Amino acid sequence: MSAQSFPTGPIGAIEPTLRPDQPFIDFRDVWLAYNDELLAKQQFAVEAIDLRVAQGEFIAIVGPSGCGKSTFMKLATGLRRPSRGTIVIDGREVAGPLKISGMAFQAPSLLPWRTTLDNVLLPLEIVEPYRSQFRSKKAEYAERARALLRQVGLGGYEDKYPWQLSGGMQQRASICRALIHEPKMLLLDEPFGALDAFTREELWCTLRDLWQVQRFNVILVTHDLRESVFLADTLYVMSKSPGRFVVQRQIDLPRPRDLEITYTPAFTEIVHELRGHIGAMRRSADGPPLGAEGPLGGQRPHAVGSVGATGSGAEVAQ
Repeated sequence: MSAQSFPTGPIGAIEPTLRPDQPFIDFRDVWLAYNDELLAKQQFAVEAIDLRVAQGEFIAIVGPSGCGKSTFMKLATGLRRPSRGTIVIDGREVAGPLKISGMAFQAPSLLPWRTTLDNVLLPLEIVEPYRSQFRSKKAEYAERARALLRQVGLGGYEDKYPWQLSGGMQQRASICRALIHEPKMLLLDEPFGALDAFTREELWCTLRDLWQVQRFNVILVTHDLRESVFLADTLYVMSKSPGRFVVQRQIDLPRPRDLEITYTPAFTEIVHELRGHIGAMRRSADGPPLGAEGPLGGQRPHAVGSVGATGSGAEVAQ
């Protein structure tokens, strides 16, 4: 959607731009060393990343601290270039920072001197093509921001400052800010990690509802296995550094998912299975095969053909 035609009501689904068999995210044997010295020593932060993600798919990445999850996010947004390999997103090779992505982090990072509404509008003030039109279209942009805030339960809080909002409300505003320019891809780095359990679960549902309507791609990095199983279509486990994907798990739970599903045997079984993989990985410095099927290693995970694809067990490359 262009900057000239912002809606003022609820936001609809993103129109597909790729063939059904064409992945939205395509990592092709991607390796990253943070500088030339480390590259010469063959010391990589992530290695042999092969990943194909369908348009509109929600994926989650879990793994031990320092395994390269945040590095993967930087690669996916174009903030870092791979030392080896190719990254193609939305049909184009990534050569620099992507304007089609939005990001939210554990800390909401709202500017304290700006109201909730003005914080949400901030990306439109600094990113083209919106920046050059911001003065003339501010009222239109503001109505879009208000619509987003209503969708996440912050209607009536537009003129409040960050210090007047709870932690959960601040994080809702942060997600609205990440979505205000209608990105095709939302990247979330531990977005709910600092919140209490009840607020965290409320925001799971907020994110679920936004995604179900708009169907943007989501990459969620988290340490919370319950969170990842509740939200994702597909879950990936990363090894210790140098990070690589060692397990790919389709989450074969029906959608839409309510919180009650987290108490079911099927949900608990998946969480325990994944916990077992991570526990085994922590016990072995060499990263031996995880589970009966073995690790992904440098092999290419199979493409996920559609959102909500079903499967069982820890699925790995064939």
